[in-house]
Amino acid sequence: MTDPTLMLDLARLDFAWITTMHIIYPPLTIGLAAFLFYSEVKWLRTNNDEWYRLTRFFEKLFVINFGAGVATGITMEMSFGILFGPFSQAAGPFFGNILGYETITAFMYEAGFIGLMIFGWGKISKKMHLFATFNVAFSSMLSAMWILVANSWMQTPTGVHLENGLFLVDSWKAAILNPNFLTGFPHMAIASFEIGLFFVAGVSAWMVFKNRNGKMFMRTLTASLMALVIVAPLQIYVGDELGRTVAEHDPAALAAMEGHWHTYNKDGTPNTSWNVIAWPNEAKGTNDFQIGIPHMLSLLEDHKWVSTVKGLEEFKIEDRPPVLLPFYAFRIMVAAGGLLMLIAFWALYLKYRGQFTAEGLQRRPWFLRLVIFSAILPYIAIWTGWWTREVARQPWIVHGLMRTSEGVSQMSITAEIVWFVGFVVFDLLVWVGAWYFFAKVVRHGPDMQAEVVHQSENIPVGSLMTDKIDHHETILIRPTA
Repeated sequence: MTDPTLMLDLARLDFAWITTMHIIYPPLTIGLAAFLFYSEVKWLRTNNDEWYRLTRFFEKLFVINFGAGVATGITMEMSFGILFGPFSQAAGPFFGNILGYETITAFMYEAGFIGLMIFGWGKISKKMHLFATFNVAFSSMLSAMWILVANSWMQTPTGVHLENGLFLVDSWKAAILNPNFLTGFPHMAIASFEIGLFFVAGVSAWMVFKNRNGKMFMRTLTASLMALVIVAPLQIYVGDELGRTVAEHDPAALAAMEGHWHTYNKDGTPNTSWNVIAWPNEAKGTNDFQIGIPHMLSLLEDHKWVSTVKGLEEFKIEDRPPVLLPFYAFRIMVAAGGLLMLIAFWALYLKYRGQFTAEGLQRRPWFLRLVIFSAILPYIAIWTGWWTREVARQPWIVHGLMRTSEGVSQMSITAEIVWFVGFVVFDLLVWVGAWYFFAKVVRHGPDMQAEVVHQSENIPVGSLMTDKIDHHETILIRPTA
């Protein structure tokens, strides 16, 4: 049995599930890797054993998240060919090459150093280990860059033309540096730092709240929240720039995100009202109700008091994206980002007042609970941001050039359901497993009994069977618990 509409809906639902379950892992990998590099630098500069123990503790959480990201990433790449075979074939000359570059220049690069970072403690010099940690952080960001190149090209497909069913590349520079990538990649990169910092802050706040090595975890709690004083507002600024890019290159998507149906008011003046809340009615081509702020849409999109912003009425019905999901997903993302910024500034205020200490915060458990809760907000922001980005591009799989209905694989409804169930079961198993081990590591806490690695900078890698170098330098052979 083949129903083209049902088949398309199932393929979209299946891929939406796959990307939703995968996208929570790579940003945290990037953010945690960067934080591990920072904490290891602090250890080397201060020679404070607490920074060593904190680095090893958060490294365990990094490894769990990295493994989950690899597992779900494999299924996502499989799903391109399974669910969207015609698209994969047509986009192969560009899309396939970009994914190949990601594998060669980023994934294999990361694989070469991650072993040194995880297993190299006490077996390579401190500087070499720090170099490995840096390269893990750098390569994970490089991987995200290539993935955003591919996805952003689907949003603004420059540098190619469609010929005989294939997207042929006219300019690699134009295709790679497409308009959406130039703002979309910084937005995702900062989101990765934000989720990593709030993950560290949430775990650290839990430890302080439970008074488990609270003074030690104040180091990571302070470092993460103070960094967020810069990162959180920067993310809002870059998000505004991305919104202006969308308004310029895909005004239909922008109109869907804002529930903006009418370009002009009934009196002929530009409709500049920004809808704080509304209930879009796609059948009628309007909102059943709305609460708007005059001139705010112009200020947000053009930074002008009055300007013309295209409404959905300007586009053919078959070219309009869905409205309800992008409209509310976008607002949830913005709200989550705003809350994260407020929490960071609250922490700055407490630090300014001299109250940002283990003892001071333990007298304010409500703040610690808020920080613990806030660790989920970056996940919500990334999910809703990604849904906004992908759903608002519809009905195009490559904007303006190929419709999603043209890129979907032709298979039976039964096969679609089987793949969907299989992906759901697999991703849920990975998700449950990841959070089980996260919880186990956090419950156990850092190993305060393990010896701290102290070694000279010129120890040969082959000297791995020696426990004692001299009376005060020790190589740690066994892994810490």
